Amino acid sequence: MCRVNLTVQRRVEMGTILRSGVHRKTNDSARLIVVTILGVAFGFFVGISFPAATFTKIHIPSSFTSSLKLSIVNQNEFRRSKSLETLGSGSNVTNIYVPTNPRGAELLPPGIVVAESDFNLRRLWGEPSEDIKKKPKYLLTFTVGYDQRNNINTAVKKFSDDFQILLFHYDGRTSEWDQFEWSKSAIHVSVMRQTKWWYAKRFLHPDIVGAYEYIFIWDEDLGVEHFNGEKYIELVKKHGLEISQPGLEPDNGLTWQMTKRRGDREVHKDTEEKPGWCSNPHLPPCAAFVEIMAPVFSREAWRCVWHMIQNDLVHGWGLDFALRRCVEPAHEKIGVVDSQWIIHQVIPSLGSQGKSEKGKAPWEGVRARCRNEWSLFRSRLADAEQAYLSQTKKG
Repeated sequence: MCRVNLTVQRRVEMGTILRSGVHRKTNDSARLIVVTILGVAFGFFVGISFPAATFTKIHIPSSFTSSLKLSIVNQNEFRRSKSLETLGSGSNVTNIYVPTNPRGAELLPPGIVVAESDFNLRRLWGEPSEDIKKKPKYLLTFTVGYDQRNNINTAVKKFSDDFQILLFHYDGRTSEWDQFEWSKSAIHVSVMRQTKWWYAKRFLHPDIVGAYEYIFIWDEDLGVEHFNGEKYIELVKKHGLEISQPGLEPDNGLTWQMTKRRGDREVHKDTEEKPGWCSNPHLPPCAAFVEIMAPVFSREAWRCVWHMIQNDLVHGWGLDFALRRCVEPAHEKIGVVDSQWIIHQVIPSLGSQGKSEKGKAPWEGVRARCRNEWSLFRSRLADAEQAYLSQTKKG
């Protein structure tokens, strides 16, 4: 009897304990649900009010947000580029070798190679394809000092917007040229006391000027009253001239009969010189000859001429007698355009950039170097030709 009562009592106690546990769990669950609902509601109202209440009071610098956005974009682009690189060429990228690519670029796929450049100005924003509304076809270069600014301004006006203007400044003065509107879109290169052939060798590499059909390499002391750039190009193309120059007014600064303007024709390609000056009527100075004062080169001819210019010989004397080596047949493809002619003003501006030595005027030292360079160039060319012919015979 006692055992039965004890068992019943234990069962009663256990039932009470179980019921109280169930009640506790039910209450806890209810509280958890209520708290969760309140939390969600609170978060919703905070989310709605946060932008209006907070961002009007807290000012985050735009540069910070821009940097943050840029950082995120850059990270995404990096991940994307790495992914494309992996999915694209993969392990085969090291196996690329294209011998027909430009020298040094053999390891690149041909589709990415950009072998030529130009002097077209680019924006710092927007789509690259929209940078240039009209691409210049020709390149016009002058080597200038500020004192000749009005002369150059007059000359530039004789050329259309098909011509890219490039000024080489030997006196270091560049910003003053902005008084002319065209100067603001021109290219300015400034190095003190250098000649146009020094500039040409360093800044007119054929791959840099490859975008231009013709390259004008002109002095600064040229009168252009009777000249028009577009008409000149038309005549050069019409007569098949790869190397040319405008005819020179006979009464001003004329040195050679070949460059003397003739009033009865558009173009001439040969002339008569003093007796004994021309061993062959097809050779300079009677044919295949223009002077270095105002030459105009086709893109193909300039590629050859640039390689012939000596790095240390800066005046270009003797170069005009060797231009014939860059076109074939030279007596047909080198000529003077008579109907578009210029005046050589013979302003010795570059001579004043020299230095007085041993009691001689600055221009005298400059002239002495010109003559010396002519002799050096002639010797180098003859030696190079002889070495080649000798090697050819041995082979």
